[in-house]
Amino acid sequence: MKILYDGKTKNVLTNEETGEVYLLFKDDATGENGVFDPGSNTVGGSVAGKGKVGLRVSQFFFELMEKNGIPTHYLGADVDAGLMKVRNLTVPKLEFVLRYFTAGSMCRRFTLEEGIPFDPAYLEVTLKDDEQGDPLITERLCIMKDILKAGQYDEALDILVKVGQVLRDELVRMNLTLIDLKIEVGYDETGKIFVADEITPDIWRVKDENGNIPNQIDCAQLILKKIG
Repeated sequence: MKILYDGKTKNVLTNEETGEVYLLFKDDATGENGVFDPGSNTVGGSVAGKGKVGLRVSQFFFELMEKNGIPTHYLGADVDAGLMKVRNLTVPKLEFVLRYFTAGSMCRRFTLEEGIPFDPAYLEVTLKDDEQGDPLITERLCIMKDILKAGQYDEALDILVKVGQVLRDELVRMNLTLIDLKIEVGYDETGKIFVADEITPDIWRVKDENGNIPNQIDCAQLILKKIG
């Protein structure tokens, strides 16, 4: 396997003989100074077994998205090896964010209290650029910078809303309330958009029945018990 990209919590690998593409889920978690936070841009520490747990959770939710007609890059998983087989897509350096409540960076950026509800959900698109602090970016700028083609921005937002609906409904059955989430997308040679990356507590925040917000490590363990 050749490493195509070394990320914070995953590596992108390719089998040079077959051209197949895989994600290797690491045990690293985002956060700062040993405190885990899915909204952070830095690695806050490592937890043994996190990668395999994240892969199993991601497998569950990708398969759920496919059952609900949402196109994803997921092609299969080998949990023991920590590998997810994925479609070979072009993945722009963008994050598509959906918020049901104010939280995290939004509160800091706009001086808002935590927990204010949005109805309908609030949508944002950010450029993945740690040095610039992941700034918000518009469709016009995405096209100008040749990150996306015309129509792909809105197509990705439509998929984001559908992902949020399916994820929120499933988490409610687990007695969890979805606060916000962020997804990445990729597109194939025809320009069709697919959900990419992962669908785990590394990309969302939830509240439990007591109003607490578990970190991504604890949340993943909780969900793992639910899905088996």
